[in-house]
Amino acid sequence: QAQLHESGGGLAQAGSSLRLSCAASGLTFSVYHMGWFRQAPGKEREFVAGISWSGGSTYYADSLKGRFTVSRDNAKYTVYLQMNSLKPEDTADYYCAASVRRDRWFEGYQDAYAYWGQGTQVTVSS
Repeated sequence: QAQLHESGGGLAQAGSSLRLSCAASGLTFSVYHMGWFRQAPGKEREFVAGISWSGGSTYYADSLKGRFTVSRDNAKYTVYLQMNSLKPEDTADYYCAASVRRDRWFEGYQDAYAYWGQGTQVTVSS
């Protein structure tokens, strides 16, 4: 059974950094493209970043380019999201997800992702 487990969330000050991790199990991690999404209170879940199965291609929400970096370690079955210069508007639950589709995943379509984690909460105080 495929499982994704996020960690690394918590309380952070504006301007600081956090690194989220997502550990995968029960699937052949190296064939899955991975994505990060977030859902702020009262808002819909939105795409944050995606990374191809090899790590060779990465995609970001336009508003987050330059502050967030997605990476992966296939040997450790883990994908990461480095978040720098955090802002209060980054406060949200962050989710990782896995996709084997060739399309739509890098555009952030949520229905392209077959497996989802339970999320980790990030709160950024001003």
